[in-house]
Amino acid sequence: MHILITGAAGMIGRKLTEKLAKDGGLNGKAIDKLTLTDVVTPQAPSGFSGKVEARTDDLPAQGIAQQLIGQRPDVIFHLAGIVSGEAELDFEKGYRVNLEGMQHLLETIRKTGDGYKPKFIFTSSIAVFGAPFPAAGIPDDFALTPLTSYGTQKTMSEMLLADYNRRGFLDGVGIRLPTICVRPGKPNKAASGFFSGIIREPLAGHEAILPVAETVRHSHATPRSAVGFLLHATSLTREQLGARINLSMPSISCTVGEQIDSLRRIAGDKVASRIKHQPDELIMRIVDGWAQRIEAKRSRELGFKAETSFDEIVRTHIDDELGGKIAA
Repeated sequence: MHILITGAAGMIGRKLTEKLAKDGGLNGKAIDKLTLTDVVTPQAPSGFSGKVEARTDDLPAQGIAQQLIGQRPDVIFHLAGIVSGEAELDFEKGYRVNLEGMQHLLETIRKTGDGYKPKFIFTSSIAVFGAPFPAAGIPDDFALTPLTSYGTQKTMSEMLLADYNRRGFLDGVGIRLPTICVRPGKPNKAASGFFSGIIREPLAGHEAILPVAETVRHSHATPRSAVGFLLHATSLTREQLGARINLSMPSISCTVGEQIDSLRRIAGDKVASRIKHQPDELIMRIVDGWAQRIEAKRSRELGFKAETSFDEIVRTHIDDELGGKIAA
């Protein structure tokens, strides 16, 4: 089996690569090749016995999709894209990377023909939804009315994926990720970055900036769950999915204040006191239009799983990224 991962140098891409390399197979089939591509060269996983091709590519550039799809990968994980805050600040870049990159891949698959029909897993976002939201949570049939350029780009990509799937050019699944928390490493340009920052930085002994009110509510899942979503998606059949192939993933809904309460319960007052309030109007405006609760009934019925409390999310970060230790 040959697997292609776009955006493989990103956090989720790295963790997905490591998991696939460690397992050595997917859905009962051995993996003999991994093609990893990003705008910076992805790191080859250790301990993988198959072939690894690590590439530095600008996916929307002329000819790149043809090079990647020309190898006829069996499974494609399309993770490449720029994040919400950057897409909002740079309109042209957002559409070029988030939409044109998707279009190039899909069109190249279609034009390949000759019976080629890969499994195509796309990382979308709950940013496809826009306020006002139902108090009980967003149901599976809620209208897609994004309030940001990023959300619009993801919505358009979802529609393209569904149409190419309907026409039989590929077997597609769109995974609407909640905010992934706690993200390890350095902060990125995502407007949602503070959700991770207010947990990650205090646990590492650093101050964290909170740009919104503690009453802000949002939905979260861990990087571990995100990888699990992607892998599980590859096992689903067309019969199981039906016509609606873009799915909202399970998540934990909580307020920022409840996040901080979890941090305080697990790590203590001293760690929680490292969070400093510093309002940011752009971030507040962007976040105000995001989904607060996601029902995700259909994805749960299809076997997708996530954490059941924010305490579990904090502990997962401590175990997976900090070796079980908290900075004094």
